Amino acid sequence: MLRLESKRTERTRTPFLLLFLDLQHFHVGAERKEVAKKVSDVLFSLTREIDIKGWYKYDRVIGAIFVELGSIDNVLLQTQTEIAEKLYRGLSECIDHSRLDKISMSWHVFPDTFNGLSADILLDSNGPASLLVDRRGKRFPLLLKRMVDVIISFLVIILLSPTFLGLAILVKLSSKGPVFFRQQRIGLLGKKFVFYKFRSMQEDNDPAVHKEYVKNLIAAGKDGSSLEEHKSNVFKIKNDPRVTRFGRFLRKTSLDELPQFFNVLKGDMSVVGPRPPIPYECESYDIWHRKRVLLMKPGITGLWQVKGRSSTTFDEMVRMDIKYVREWSLWLDFKIMIQTPFAVLLCKGAY
Repeated sequence: MLRLESKRTERTRTPFLLLFLDLQHFHVGAERKEVAKKVSDVLFSLTREIDIKGWYKYDRVIGAIFVELGSIDNVLLQTQTEIAEKLYRGLSECIDHSRLDKISMSWHVFPDTFNGLSADILLDSNGPASLLVDRRGKRFPLLLKRMVDVIISFLVIILLSPTFLGLAILVKLSSKGPVFFRQQRIGLLGKKFVFYKFRSMQEDNDPAVHKEYVKNLIAAGKDGSSLEEHKSNVFKIKNDPRVTRFGRFLRKTSLDELPQFFNVLKGDMSVVGPRPPIPYECESYDIWHRKRVLLMKPGITGLWQVKGRSSTTFDEMVRMDIKYVREWSLWLDFKIMIQTPFAVLLCKGAY
């Protein structure tokens, strides 16, 4: 039900309140059942028919979803406060205070932007958004995916070590600055990590140019602008003056991406997955855009890289990432890995 409500929220942009009542501090058996019965009675007495109530985790966590509350922050907060006060009064009348203190109550708002939270909290790996992730039946395939990642990244780093060394020397000789470009990116469930590439830009360049460009790019898809108007390039500014001459070669051939195999070996990324977003990019995300960073580790290559790369709009890229997550299998990863060298050789959408 939680996932269904979150999808409805994506369509209607109307938030809902989620309440959890955790009974883990009560002994399993008669005591917990007795408290659960009293909590349920109070909860049902103060909720409406359209609100959804039930076990979030059987015999431990009771959940309630309060819907159709409007979309104004103050109204939501006021409603939450009123419900919390009524719930506490109701529970106080039937449960003694020593027991009442053992009940953990937590509130969440979906989507979180309606609560005025920052992008950091929106994508917190321990935050409420992580509740939407369903990994049932995927643990073993994901374990196999991780094993494939480790084997491939280890082999690439060992076999291409002369290439890594040669490129490092050329980057160092061609312009002033470090060999590697390090940047904070967003990984699985919003976990931040340091992302590595060979440096392709001048040292100490101004990131404000790219921030503004990405902000406008994402906003372009929301204002109903035509598709062709915004199909120029995604995330990489064409003829960017900050890119060095050797950096253009690295970008055109995607050789600047090679250090990401160290990210794969560390476990921050996968060989195949959605593109890892930059934190300031997430601040402009719409609700449905977030799925691409919640559900799967980011990858070096993916559907976007082999199907569209920089010749697609931002929304098209997100749809490809979400399609990958929904249809993911080891066979799909294998097909994308086979197609990647052809996409790189054709330099499709590379700048």
